[in-house]
Amino acid sequence: MYLDIKNRFFIIGGAGSGFGRAVAIALANEGAKILAVSRTEEKLLELKNQFPNHVEPMVGDLGNETLLKKIAYTASNKRLSGVFVNAGGPPAGTFEEITMKQWDEAYEKIVRWKILLTKLLLPQLKEQHYGRLLYLESVSIKQPVENLILSNSMRSAMAGFVKTLSQEIAQYGITANILAPGFHATAAIERLIIKKREQTGLDENEIRKQFTKDAPVGTMGDPSDLATLAVWLLSPHSRFVTGQTITHDGGLTKGLFG
Repeated sequence: MYLDIKNRFFIIGGAGSGFGRAVAIALANEGAKILAVSRTEEKLLELKNQFPNHVEPMVGDLGNETLLKKIAYTASNKRLSGVFVNAGGPPAGTFEEITMKQWDEAYEKIVRWKILLTKLLLPQLKEQHYGRLLYLESVSIKQPVENLILSNSMRSAMAGFVKTLSQEIAQYGITANILAPGFHATAAIERLIIKKREQTGLDENEIRKQFTKDAPVGTMGDPSDLATLAVWLLSPHSRFVTGQTITHDGGLTKGLFG
């Protein structure tokens, strides 16, 4: 399929590893131009070396307001086609283990910076009368994940935000959607495996097998699998899809609307 994204400009959060890196690579392979944002300079330089004519690296923490303003300023000098709003998740833990400080930090890490970045970029997208906002959250929006009370709670807030936002900006040719991954081979699953090992004493390989078994397809996802869907949602072809939380979980979610 011709995706019509060659030479279009995108912002990719968390581009140093995991889903962000996979989406950046998929876009670059289609000829897109990318502002790749990550805290890890070494990983960004690897990406830049792989796609020297397509990747512009920007090092920093997306939770930093100065960095978000720098991103918005950089985008203002280009025609921005889409944004993959993505960064790391909160620590694993049960309700009784999580402190109030961690609750506050989870709001900053999962919700606040995404709202601020959206606020900074939206005027440009409205003026262009075009844009694709794609937020990377978690299957925990639709089905709570054990030991992830922070994610289960805060990512649901993002679902409410994105759904409401999508209704307000659709008239400007801007879509807003969520991708909600289940268990994939990323750093996030390693945090869950370590937490489960602490609770049960089971071997990590055995725990990994349990996570794999939970998905009817019988395997964990690969970030590149999700990237294929993300690239389509970031393309002009997705103009009639907005306000959706789309799970990418190998059948993990048991609900009818999973």
